[in-house]
Amino acid sequence: MGRNTRKRRTPLATKAIAASAALALGGGGLIWANFYASAHEDGNGWQNRTRSAGAQVATIDCPDVGQQLSEVPDGARGEVDGELASMDQQITEAYQRLASTRDAQAQDAGYVQNAILQPLKDNRKVLIDRIKLEIDRAGGSASDSLDDLAGCTGTPAEQPRTDDGQGNGGNGGNGENGDGGGQEPGNGGQGGNGPVAADFQDITTVQPNSRDLPGGLAANGRSGSKGTFTTKCGTNANDNHNTDNVIVAPGVTNGAHHLHDYVGNQNNDAFASDDVLANAGTTCQNPGDRSSYFWPVLRLQDGTQDFDQNAAGGGTEGNAGRILEPRQAQLKFVGNRTGPVVAMPRALRIITGDAKAFVNGLANANTAWTCTGFEDRQLTDKYPLCPEGSDVVRLSNFQSCWDGQNIDSANHRTHVAFVQADGTCANGFQAIPQLQVRLVYDVPAPTIENGVVQNPFAVDSFPEQLHKPITDHNDFINFFSTKTMKKMVNCINSGKRCQ
Repeated sequence: MGRNTRKRRTPLATKAIAASAALALGGGGLIWANFYASAHEDGNGWQNRTRSAGAQVATIDCPDVGQQLSEVPDGARGEVDGELASMDQQITEAYQRLASTRDAQAQDAGYVQNAILQPLKDNRKVLIDRIKLEIDRAGGSASDSLDDLAGCTGTPAEQPRTDDGQGNGGNGGNGENGDGGGQEPGNGGQGGNGPVAADFQDITTVQPNSRDLPGGLAANGRSGSKGTFTTKCGTNANDNHNTDNVIVAPGVTNGAHHLHDYVGNQNNDAFASDDVLANAGTTCQNPGDRSSYFWPVLRLQDGTQDFDQNAAGGGTEGNAGRILEPRQAQLKFVGNRTGPVVAMPRALRIITGDAKAFVNGLANANTAWTCTGFEDRQLTDKYPLCPEGSDVVRLSNFQSCWDGQNIDSANHRTHVAFVQADGTCANGFQAIPQLQVRLVYDVPAPTIENGVVQNPFAVDSFPEQLHKPITDHNDFINFFSTKTMKKMVNCINSGKRCQ
């Protein structure tokens, strides 16, 4: 079931979209959005959010078409993935136009709707029609309801949506409030589109055990398969980076629109086939682990730049600042609290978290932010402000139930799942070792003065996601050797601690 190497393509190169030119910026550098309303929070949890209906439009909220494609024939996967990557490019261009036309918006109440959102809808409809045609040609059956996903809304930038991500969500405006009210100069991060002061919280104000990652309690080794297997693959000291994502956008340069750290497998880019990955070099100490572990980089926005300041996926898409290498990158596989685990198949792909959670909603959000010494206090929609002597920590617990057949799925979600509340896998899924990633960073705490954040840090993101911490995510492709995977399973099931 491995993927084949696909013909090289860029998001819009192979299939020109006539109207997309209307969304592209003219000459000169990009001007990034810095338009935020005040956040409202009642302190009772990260799912309780409100939006200010009169807030100025700050970002673009588009339904995630890819998440609705649960059934796509294998013969159509490559083309469909390419169309979805083109949609991401369209959103990026529309967001850039939103960010660079504030004067026009102030002069014309209908500008956002007429000049940005309507052309974007038309362009997306073209690609949705192509996706439906490609699915039908490959013997599938595309739902006409996909047409309902073409339209996007302009929304204020406060907090992530609290719905299940199935529709447009929120009470986004149409661009009628274009006077720039509520702007705070310098409060949009070094790239101009986040983070802001409201994205940070003092970790000492978080209640212990107030949050936990899905699956965390179910795989803590208290009973069932209690062993662990740790693999040491370094911290990307050799600076292996790219802005591709071979899982969601194979064959598409800059398919992620943000930069990834890679540890383990050294040949992961948009064009890597399973055979290429299986035979690649690895940074893992155990030569039997050629798996690929990758996540968006963390940057310090202290006025400095990095090698990609003028590159796509980097500074030209709002991902600015100095890239921070983790001081620790801990990769551990744990068991299931109710019973044994089975081996993961070769080339199994798992994405945990959602790079688009700020506009998609919280259904797939699954990472936590905390500080060393305070790891029983976890934040999901805030970056932590750590006290002196404490480091920033990013935590990801991956899905640990597998459908027993597929190494991937059309939406990259439905072939794996989290355990149920009682620790078991539903729907006939099988328990597999759960990957838990812990990244530790030595980064100075930002300061907040008069409601403005100084020298913030932020995770790389799609431009329209505004560097919100809720968009953090983590990726894994299994290329353990059969022998090493067998050792892992035996260690976990027998209650040993191995590496």
